[in-house]
Amino acid sequence: MFPWEMLIGLAAAGYGLLIVPTQWLKVEQVNHSLGLHKRIVQISDLHVEKLRISPERLERTVREARPDYIFISGDFTRNVRYLPRLNPYLKSLTSIGVPVYAVLGNHDYKLKAAIGLLLDLLRSYGVRVLRNEAVRLDTFWLAGIDDFGTGHSKAQRALPSVRAEERIVVLTHDPNVVPHIRRRFDYLMSGHLHGKQFNIPFFFKLKSKGELPSKGIYKGFHRCPQGPFYISKGIGQAGINARLFVRSEITVHHL
Repeated sequence: MFPWEMLIGLAAAGYGLLIVPTQWLKVEQVNHSLGLHKRIVQISDLHVEKLRISPERLERTVREARPDYIFISGDFTRNVRYLPRLNPYLKSLTSIGVPVYAVLGNHDYKLKAAIGLLLDLLRSYGVRVLRNEAVRLDTFWLAGIDDFGTGHSKAQRALPSVRAEERIVVLTHDPNVVPHIRRRFDYLMSGHLHGKQFNIPFFFKLKSKGELPSKGIYKGFHRCPQGPFYISKGIGQAGINARLFVRSEITVHHL
């Protein structure tokens, strides 16, 4: 084999292993009936500066899921110059015609003083951002807990006092807040950990990402004394714009 043929082969293999998973969108279906009869699409970790899923494809995929709500669990972008890239995604998602709620993530707080521009942009499209607060929807309470890793979470303030028969669904970015919640919830959605992004053994032993991943809890459905929770693998990438053995994900929660 000639050296150039070997290089082409290595490049093709690298593309297939590292880039294709960022483009090959997976729709995870999670069935956890709370008697709400609601279908919620969760989108996490857009990181629009490194997102390889187009707004049109995202809109088409979400429409096919026929959601009652769209929840976005943080990390839109870390750099103010990429805020314009959010516009087509927000336009596509809000055009579906269902309520959209969101929380902020650790990368959003890297905008620092410019975070107000992100909030203004989200509001301009009718996206309700929950920052340690709860809203009463038609059949349940939605509590938005702000980002834990940056010290903005106030879980006890976010969770409302409700009657025993009322359901509480929590939206947050960093699942590491879960062990610090002292009140019950019926379901929690989070992201942040990207399913490792590079799914190699001992990844979170080498790179500390908090209490839960150190215990092997970094994606999918789990239970804790406070209630069941789900960790999305996210749709975009942080750091290196690649994934290894982890596909981009949006999640359809059947509650």
